[in-house]
Amino acid sequence: MAGVSRGTVSRVINGGHWVSPEARVAVEEAIRTTGYTASHAARSLARGRADSVAFLLTEPQNLLFDDPTFSLLLRGAAAALSRRSMTLVLLVASTPEERSRVADYVKSGHVDGVLLISSHEADPLYDSLVDAEVPLVACGVPLGHAAQAPTVSVDESGSAREMTRYLRGRGHRRIAMIAGPHDTPGGKYRLLGFQEEMGDDFDPELVEEGEYGIEPGTAAMERLLARTREFDAVFAASDLMAVGAIRALRSAGLRVPEDVAVAGFDDSGPAATHRPPLTTMRQPWDRISSEMVDMLLDVIGGAPREPITLPTELVVRDSA
Repeated sequence: MAGVSRGTVSRVINGGHWVSPEARVAVEEAIRTTGYTASHAARSLARGRADSVAFLLTEPQNLLFDDPTFSLLLRGAAAALSRRSMTLVLLVASTPEERSRVADYVKSGHVDGVLLISSHEADPLYDSLVDAEVPLVACGVPLGHAAQAPTVSVDESGSAREMTRYLRGRGHRRIAMIAGPHDTPGGKYRLLGFQEEMGDDFDPELVEEGEYGIEPGTAAMERLLARTREFDAVFAASDLMAVGAIRALRSAGLRVPEDVAVAGFDDSGPAATHRPPLTTMRQPWDRISSEMVDMLLDVIGGAPREPITLPTELVVRDSA
């Protein structure tokens, strides 16, 4: 259509030099009149790349929609990859069958690498991907696998210490904690930071554990209230857990913050809009996403990367 060689067409499409103005105009006009678009599949085959990255969530599917932290990371990763003309592929693997299928899919080369968004200590999927030498970057430090793949995380224990220090500075002494699952980095290290900051005032009877959700937060708070009401503040390991805890406290006739102060972690969707608005530790969601994408593309390209630990920010609102 353009009356030029295939090499000239290729140089025009790929932004190369050594093309005369006349030839460029002819090629661009041929593209316009034919409606031609470059074949992504052919380009990927020629380069040995899929030009796509997996966003891998090893949690029940409902959490993708119920927990706003995952949607914040998904949005940020998709935007970062879009700027590089790459595609984000969402993979959810919560059962052994789903994990097996996801591992086969990833190891077959359908994606160039994996953004691992959640991890559990005994999950074999992580080892399977590492053993297959799949380029991988984890969000948070996977328990038991810290040295196997680069990570982007926040200072979990330091953040928990800061929140605990704030609550103690407000005069609270009997502080309870609703911790996350012990086999996740947030569950383990946020509890550790809380315990370290409480020191001799730490009381294991004032600790309950649950999943990162509203209902688990409510259930954990109810179990705590069934044992004792001798506490004046509660630190929950996520904002959703804090929302659930407040529901249980109100059902028990306790006011927040007048009777019991409540603090969360994340500064995700419900933190600012809840009544009362939640005091919480803000995670830098956009930066976490962009750092993970940058790191993964470096790993795909063969460049070594060191782990990154990002700071959080204490956000004070009415709940504490």
